[in-house]
Amino acid sequence: MDLELSEADREFRDGLREVFLREIPEDIRRRSALNRTTREDIVTSQRILNSHGLAVPHWPSEWGGRDWTPTQSHIYVSELQRAGVPQPLAFNVSMVGPIIAEFGSEEQKRTFLPATANLDIWWSQGFSEPEAGSDLASLRTTARREGDVYVLNGQKTWTTLGQYGDWMFVLARTDPDAPRKQQGLSFLLLDLTTPGIERRPIKLVDGSVEVNEFFFDNVRVPAENLVGEENKGWSYAKFLLGNERNGIAQVGTGQRIFADLAAASTSIPTETGSLADDPQFRTSMHGVKTALLALEATQLRVTAASENGQASPVSSLLKMEGTQVLQELTKLRKQAAGHDGLLLETESALEADEAATVAAAQYLNQRKLSIFGGSNEIQRGVIAKTILGL
Repeated sequence: MDLELSEADREFRDGLREVFLREIPEDIRRRSALNRTTREDIVTSQRILNSHGLAVPHWPSEWGGRDWTPTQSHIYVSELQRAGVPQPLAFNVSMVGPIIAEFGSEEQKRTFLPATANLDIWWSQGFSEPEAGSDLASLRTTARREGDVYVLNGQKTWTTLGQYGDWMFVLARTDPDAPRKQQGLSFLLLDLTTPGIERRPIKLVDGSVEVNEFFFDNVRVPAENLVGEENKGWSYAKFLLGNERNGIAQVGTGQRIFADLAAASTSIPTETGSLADDPQFRTSMHGVKTALLALEATQLRVTAASENGQASPVSSLLKMEGTQVLQELTKLRKQAAGHDGLLLETESALEADEAATVAAAQYLNQRKLSIFGGSNEIQRGVIAKTILGL
């Protein structure tokens, strides 16, 4: 297996870099690198990418896809991350969009796909519940069919960026008497202006409001908003979650953070010189660099497998190790920030480098990566069974 890029793929990569750096405003890329991206930044960058045919390259070509090879798709994601470009909203482009394109009716495709690609609709994910996270099949939200509507009751939680949502794709139980809990679930599209919906923010440990919880009280969803077949939602959810997991490792993001941190450490003074000269810091940085090289090679292995139409269980390893590297990088960045990295709420802002003042918030926020997209404990079980044969 050749892990080197071909000449054609290198030209493809260079073309993407030119678009990303020329077309996406520098202030948006700077805020993205600091995890301070705003709603407007995400909308603006996705619409720019969409105008260049780069928002939904993995969709069917009739709906904006580019018919790229898996290697080209891998290059695209890596270069987005390295350039600090806000990635197209995952709920739109990697989750509900592919589901509608694959399983939706022709009317649903015409109604939703163009608006989803251009972020004219901001989608939210309605999957997790207080007692159904990694064990998603245990969800309790119900959708009872009454004539030409489904009546939705229940709760969803940890809805990332749900405060901005216009619509939500919801996994709900339509057959409570199904013999297995994975059966009897359906995939519904919900207009969040429908009466009976309560939206509450959840304040996180880093002080941000990134996630939300939703409550549904006899919410009436038109039956035409059912995607695919009734009681087949679990199959669609697995399709969606596979797309989600592959993007969580963020190897390109890790490489960008590493490069920025390595450069900054040479000018951060310590008692014996600069932080770059500190033996413990250097050892940690070398460990991260080695891990990033291994992760990049692993990504290419997963990509090579998908070139042959094979799903690779190595993606679980990629997700687990990639999130651990990102968490280590935020720890090192907090160390580099020193006193400027303290989280202080005062009337006057600290006179400190902007990257330093957000270091602690980023460190705290990235703890979640071990849980997103299937906890790392779940991934260890997948690795043990499918790779090690235990």
